[in-house]
Amino acid sequence: MSASDNTSEQRKTSILFLCTGNSCRSQMAEGWARHLKGEKIEPYSAGIEKHGINPLAVRVMAEAGVDISAQQSKLIDELPSITFDYVVTLCDHAHESCPYFPGRIVHRGFPDPPHLAKAASSEEAILQAYRSVRDLIRDFVETLPDSLAD
Repeated sequence: MSASDNTSEQRKTSILFLCTGNSCRSQMAEGWARHLKGEKIEPYSAGIEKHGINPLAVRVMAEAGVDISAQQSKLIDELPSITFDYVVTLCDHAHESCPYFPGRIVHRGFPDPPHLAKAASSEEAILQAYRSVRDLIRDFVETLPDSLAD
């Protein structure tokens, strides 16, 4: 193995998780990536719009041992000026509205927790809607970055 091979192995894959409001799904994905894959992935999240971080997303992530309370909702324009290896859109609106990014754009849609929770009749049912999406996103993040190279 050459020195350059070793250097490339140590470089983290930069991934931008993009969603409409950067309040829930993209925040969860960024948190999971930091928690589960911090040695391999440099995660970022942003939105087409800025809705603020969803407190129920913070709550269900904390239940799973991941603190996203310090993360901030941000627009694409507020991101550092870097070239992402991958941009992962997590909702159809972000996928359809995604501006041009150098690098590879991958779409992996997940249900919107607030939308799922609208039909809930109790606080526990609302939280379960958020937990179900949290767990789907965790399962996806566990496959990263390898699953994006397909």
